[in-house]
Amino acid sequence: MALTGILLAAGRGRRFDPSGLQNKLLQPLANGDAVVAASAKNMLAALPRVIAVVRPGEDKVASVLGALGCEVRVCGDADTGMAASLTHAIDYSKGAEGWVIALGDMPHVQPATIAALAAAIENGAHIAAPVHQGRRGNPVAFSRFHLPLLLALDGDQGAREILSSHTVTEVAVGDNGVLRDIDTPDDL
Repeated sequence: MALTGILLAAGRGRRFDPSGLQNKLLQPLANGDAVVAASAKNMLAALPRVIAVVRPGEDKVASVLGALGCEVRVCGDADTGMAASLTHAIDYSKGAEGWVIALGDMPHVQPATIAALAAAIENGAHIAAPVHQGRRGNPVAFSRFHLPLLLALDGDQGAREILSSHTVTEVAVGDNGVLRDIDTPDDL
């Protein structure tokens, strides 16, 4: 069974640029890749299918992701919170056996970490999360066992409530990328 990747790339990134003029997802990393392109490449290296969710009007982000091979979905309700983007992608792919849910602003997560999370689900876990040096990070994987709960999410907490109230299989990784996101220009 192969899990489906979901790359959430519909946030506004206000901490990066309060004016909203610079989209952090399109900023170049040291290797020249845009933040969101690096995030997508890592997912595509580990999973056969990746659905990327963008906000309306983010044609450049959608174009970058589509050119890499992601299935791009536009979430019209993205401003209501992360849950809207997540449920949009889950509903679109509800026939999947499970999902690895990643954030577009976490370009340092290694493909091996994504593959390890998918393997944990394939081996019977209902939820799997990476742990690096005792700290839990992202992405997080879910089996279809949690489909009803994922589809019922609301607001800006994403799947945090599910994680706090259900058993999570922790996958130890040597990948500090699971703790590194791009929130400010200094994070680049």
